[in-house]
Amino acid sequence: MLKIKGLKKTFYPGTVHEKKAIKGVELTFADGDFVTVIGGNGAGKSTVLNLIAGVFPADCGSIELDGVELTTMPEYRRASMLGRVFQDPMRGTAADMTIEENLALACRRGKHRGLRRGVTRAERQLFMERLAALDLGLEDRLTTKVGLLSGGQRQALTLLMATMQRPHLLLLDEHTAALDPRTAERVLALSRQIVEEEGLTAMMVTHNMRDAIATGNRLIMMHEGRVVLDISGEEKKRLTVEGLLARFARVSGETFDDDKALLA
Repeated sequence: MLKIKGLKKTFYPGTVHEKKAIKGVELTFADGDFVTVIGGNGAGKSTVLNLIAGVFPADCGSIELDGVELTTMPEYRRASMLGRVFQDPMRGTAADMTIEENLALACRRGKHRGLRRGVTRAERQLFMERLAALDLGLEDRLTTKVGLLSGGQRQALTLLMATMQRPHLLLLDEHTAALDPRTAERVLALSRQIVEEEGLTAMMVTHNMRDAIATGNRLIMMHEGRVVLDISGEEKKRLTVEGLLARFARVSGETFDDDKALLA
């Protein structure tokens, strides 16, 4: 489904602030993989995700998604193939629009839009069914402006919008980090449920080691712009936080010291 070869990215090249963020990353995702990506600050997790999304261009290497070459494709053209949920719950929705208007935008992503009614009866029924599955009471608040929702409700709505038109790849960028623990757990559970039920291919960047171990069928650990661990199958099921830290120390020769990840 996803093939990344020789991917490199350097920020501020030739200056005193030069940062080699990605150093020749090679990755292949199979159809239906749910991959969690863990690593310390500056490891390159979000940079890889942003390179896939087209937020900034790669210096070299290639990114292919479902047989389509994305490497030089502009961000707006990739949008129809990708679903994305950001760390900030405010980024994925339009606050001044209603719940049904936000969902209508997501429902018509990549489609031709004519001069027809804003939200059809059939769409409204679909929205109510999808929202009811979230079990947050939003199905009875279709005409409520999204800006009046809580952060957790907005993030759940963003997740639903990102998967309304089945994406080739769902990108989850620390999407529970800004939420309180209880709400974060609920949104993560919804993420697992949607990915499983829809059979999506997904990539989740997280600082939470326990979530990375418990979620998906494959775990990737990054360090200084490289993939240092790639664990899947039964090996991942047996993995513990302590075991992950020990393996990181063996392959990197360093002690994992990211307080954010360790405290999470």
